[in-house]
Amino acid sequence: GWGDVGFNGRTTWKTPNLDRLGSQGTVFKRWYTAAVVCAPSRAAMLTGKYTIHNKVSANNDDLPRDEVTLAAALKALGYTTGLFGKWHHGRPRPDEKTWIHPLDRGFDQFSGYTDAKEAWQKFPKKLWVGREEKEVTGYADTLFTDKSIEFVQKNKDGPFFLYLAFVAPHFYVQAPEEDVKEFRGKFPEKDAKDPVNAHYAAMVTRLDKELGRLMKVLDDLKIADNTLIIFTSDHGATFETGNAGASNYHDSNRPLRGGKRTLWEGGVRVPALVRWTGHVPAGKTSEEPIHMIDVFPTVLTAAGGKLKEQWRVDGRNVLPVWEGREKAPERTLFWEWRWEGYWQLAAMRGPFKFVITGKENRPELFDVVNDPAERRNILAEQPALGKQLQQELNQWLKTEVK
Repeated sequence: GWGDVGFNGRTTWKTPNLDRLGSQGTVFKRWYTAAVVCAPSRAAMLTGKYTIHNKVSANNDDLPRDEVTLAAALKALGYTTGLFGKWHHGRPRPDEKTWIHPLDRGFDQFSGYTDAKEAWQKFPKKLWVGREEKEVTGYADTLFTDKSIEFVQKNKDGPFFLYLAFVAPHFYVQAPEEDVKEFRGKFPEKDAKDPVNAHYAAMVTRLDKELGRLMKVLDDLKIADNTLIIFTSDHGATFETGNAGASNYHDSNRPLRGGKRTLWEGGVRVPALVRWTGHVPAGKTSEEPIHMIDVFPTVLTAAGGKLKEQWRVDGRNVLPVWEGREKAPERTLFWEWRWEGYWQLAAMRGPFKFVITGKENRPELFDVVNDPAERRNILAEQPALGKQLQQELNQWLKTEVK
């Protein structure tokens, strides 16, 4: 969640490696994910397209074979590409016999989970290594970092793209005992024998430690300054069953409203930082709005590539924004979440965010810069702006690819 990291104000545990990265780069306070569940968020990041344009709006949707991923685009530029951690395929599409493997999506190497429920595990017995499942022992995010370090060491002399998709702190609230013991007794617990609040804190701090291990390798290999690093989350923290109340206790999305599976700020505004020495300003905090669909065109541009018109990417190249040279482009950003019994739509332009909840069309308008908790509906004050954003949202929905 937005409030789980030190660079966004967390004090009940420490994330020194993330905070150090933030001090060496720029922390983005208004970085928005493209969806509020796992598969759509990741598909949007990898394609640079809204959910309604890449056909992945729900967790059980699989990315169509003809969608070009960032990995494939970078591979065409000579990059070696690796994915370690969570993939998340949907059901096989009607025109496919099976779900499409990451190695068929532009990745040269892959190790991790492909199925959503598998990725709930923190201490897996098996993981995919390439196209085979192999027995493993250890903590999932440690195993993924090990693979990432091997990948970086092997490819240190050439351009590489590493997508490290940690699974903590998602779902099963479990962490290595060496990390949990630091927090036992620090927080009230519903069950002292199962201290989920301590485990949650331990998961986040373990993630930070694993990131620190990887950053040390970049430093030791003397390639850190030539490596563009992006840290972010696929959606806000959840308050659902698998979380066992840990995010509620820790107020993981504070001060934002809502969480996973909602389009209020707690569901879509996520922690984020960018470090690229000599390009992205160090020690800066930015309030410019960035959308996850911008990652594809921006990273591709940084790598010296160009977008192809036939890819129909929705995101913008915001490298000048990351570099602190320009303001974010004037545009309206969109979201939809119409699955699993939920119904929300949202459109945002500048500081103003229009949200519709329920098929009965309950509209709200917020100034999310001055009211990030979305407590004050200002639709009555600015009806014309609400009407404009409603119209833009309707036009956007008409472009949905079936």
